[in-house]
This record gives sequence, C-alpha cells and structure tokens, in this order.
Amino acid sequence: MGTGTLSIDLAAIAANWSALDRFSTAETGAVVKADAYGTGIGRAARRLAQTGARKFFVAVAEEAADIRQAIGPDPEIYILSGHMSGDTDMIADLHLIPLLSSIDQMLRHFEALPGTPFGIQLDTGMNRLGMEAGEWEAVRSLVLPQNPMLIMSHLACADDPSHPMNAQQLAAFIEMTDGIDAPRSLAATGGILLGPEYHFDVTRPGIGLYGGLPFADATPVVSLSLPIIQTRDVLAGESVGYGNTWIAERDSRIVTVSCGYADGILRVMGPKTHFFANGTAVPVAGRISMDSICIDVTDVSDLPSALELLGPQQSIETLAQNAGTIGYEILTSLGARYSRRYVG
Repeated sequence: MGTGTLSIDLAAIAANWSALDRFSTAETGAVVKADAYGTGIGRAARRLAQTGARKFFVAVAEEAADIRQAIGPDPEIYILSGHMSGDTDMIADLHLIPLLSSIDQMLRHFEALPGTPFGIQLDTGMNRLGMEAGEWEAVRSLVLPQNPMLIMSHLACADDPSHPMNAQQLAAFIEMTDGIDAPRSLAATGGILLGPEYHFDVTRPGIGLYGGLPFADATPVVSLSLPIIQTRDVLAGESVGYGNTWIAERDSRIVTVSCGYADGILRVMGPKTHFFANGTAVPVAGRISMDSICIDVTDVSDLPSALELLGPQQSIETLAQNAGTIGYEILTSLGARYSRRYVG
C-alpha cells in the first residue's frame, strides 16, 4: 500500500477511561470531539460506551450523528458549541443536549424546542465560551426552573497544577453555581488530576483518553508506520529535498516514505524528528514535503519495508515537542489518507 498505517488501540482508550474514572469522584463522561481526537469517533464512542461512559461531549452538532448511530438512543450527547442557528432539526432528531453559552442561544433553544433537554455553559475566566457572571445572574431564575441537565465551565490552566488560575476559576464556579440542584461539571483531564474539589458531579476527560498529557500514566493509543517507496544512494556533497537544506557529509543511503505535512507530519518538526527502523533511530534528511519525507538510513543494516514514526520509541508528545506544539495538535492533525487499523 502507498499510504501509512495508523493503528488505533481501542483497548487502550478503554483502559485510559477506566483509569481516569478511578481518579474521579464523580460520574465520568468522555470527550469525543474532533473525530475522537483523530482516532475515529464512532468506534471510540462505542468502545467507551461499552466500558461505562454514559455522557459524551462533541464540539458541534454535526459530530454527533456517528456517535448516536454507534451508541444507541440512551447515552447523553452534549454539544459544547450550544444551539447554533440551523442545528434545531439535528438536535431534535438525534436527541442532543446543547450547552447554551449565551442569552441568544438560550432564547433560540427555548423558542424552537421548548421542553427539550439543554445544559448551560458558564465563563469563569477563560473568556472563550459561556455566560459571564452578570449574564448568568440576569437569567438564572428563568433557567433553573427549566431543569438544565448540566451546568459546566472549562479550566484554562489545568495542565499546570500550580497555576493560580485554577483556584480562581474554581472559586468563581462555586460562587456562580452554589446551591443549584442541577449536575455540575468543571474538570476535563487536567481538572480530574487536580483533585476531588474540581470534580463536582461530572468529569469530562478528553486528551487523556487518547494517550496525551497531562495524564502522564496514559496507555499509548496510536502507532504509525510509513511505507518506503524508494531507496537511493547519495554521494557525499549531494543534496536532498527542497531548498538543498541537507547536504550529505558522506556517501549515504536515503529512503523516501509516503507521508508529509498533508498527513499531519508538520513541516516544522523535521530537524528534530527521527523515524525508527527495527528500533534504530534514523533522522529526517531535508525538509518534510507535502506527500513524502526523506530519511537517512545509512547506518541501518537490515532495512524494513516501513519505518515507524509513532510507537514504543516515540510518542505524540515527543513529536509535539519537536514541532513546538502540543499532543492535541499532533493527534487531531493525523490525516485522512492513512489506512486506519483498529486493534484491541
């Protein structure tokens, strides 16, 4: 095959959910937005439901169709972007629960789908989504009699346990919701690890389910191998790739693998990134191209037919460091051209 193979371990996703569920003192949901962080939303949601998750969170209503088909009618699916114009039929047909983040969304939902489930999203200082304290105070007495399914906010700095923003947001969330009977939710993966005072009634692990930080004990979920499509000998002094940025310092053996920045292998990570040939680290030679990457395998005696980029020797977090980014971006950028293989 001319494309790489992205292997996704569903048992690892289940194990990570169970581990975070043990940390949590509340009901544990699951964030499956962005195609379950690139792992396949339908398969991931089904396995998470089998493992015990009953509350699922997506970014937009369109993401929910595959989940509802996979998990059936009973589990709850929450839309983090709320009730957008044009979402009404999908919310009704798929029995979705929008997390209303503004007075406009609240009015839209109550007028279009009176009596149907909804939740509320509050802003406790992140200034991204949610009603601010003044807005919430103005509508609180109107909203609470409608029995919201969930009231939530989102932590901005939970990946840094020492950051003062965590305690500030916790205090703001308590002040805005104290005395409310509706279930409350503040913690995603990082919030779960901050401790029980952040857990409230529902936790929402996301990146930790898929093997990423800040859940350092997560079981790796994805591996990626790329087929070699050509091997060539390069003489000392010859260049490889665009811009002549790599010049052979010795007679070298160069392979070209089938993948590139169109497949989520970010161009910026090239100078610091290695592939692996039967466990031996081999460096990128030159720039990462759209569809191909050249690699120096001069020191490999027994060359395999494919090289490994993600696996036991290298995690999404290593690639993220090489690119100056975070594991979230690496996972969600892995492209559609890979042949996806599910294990576990």
